[in-house]
Amino acid sequence: MPKRVDHQERRAQIAEALIQVAGRRGLHAVGMRDVAAEAGVSLRLVQYYFETKEKLLFYGLRYLTDRFTARVGARLAAAGPDPGPRATVEALLLASLPTDSESRTFHLLYSSYAILSVTDEALAAQPFIDNPDAAENALTGLLEQAQETGLADPGADARTEAISLLAMAATMGTSILVGQRSPESAIAVLHHHLDRIFTTAGTSGRGAGSS
Repeated sequence: MPKRVDHQERRAQIAEALIQVAGRRGLHAVGMRDVAAEAGVSLRLVQYYFETKEKLLFYGLRYLTDRFTARVGARLAAAGPDPGPRATVEALLLASLPTDSESRTFHLLYSSYAILSVTDEALAAQPFIDNPDAAENALTGLLEQAQETGLADPGADARTEAISLLAMAATMGTSILVGQRSPESAIAVLHHHLDRIFTTAGTSGRGAGSS
């Protein structure tokens, strides 16, 4: 009896191969033949599942985003059953910094996708991500929650702070990639700004999960 093929598993295998090759060579330099070789499958099979390189790249972005979500979830799980808004904000921000091999690949490729979508017509015709404001909205909500419970500066503009934190994390992530600063110094800068936001009566609001 022929072995039943798990199509979702096969797509994930190919997407993982895309990420591995792109992490070594750069997203712009990856072809479907390269991905097939990395995955140990035929070019015809990659084309069967994705038809074009653009469709493969778009699926790879979704796969990369799912990996990031799982990474954030693991940080939150390590922070305990009720991490609170500060630890949750930290989990979102620190998971995006390239502090190890997996997060380095994530930051490199996610940045590459953003740049490629500006010039690639096929990628530009689709939304870069389903909800480009998701992270901003999530951080804004967490900061507002902290303000309502007296854990953050009530005078701060939650939306502006969320935008600033995300921009800061993205920029410092790139500075880590190019060797301008160490992961430790980038984390220290983020903690400095979080201490400024999550403070009441002049005391630090640093919560569980800080690292």
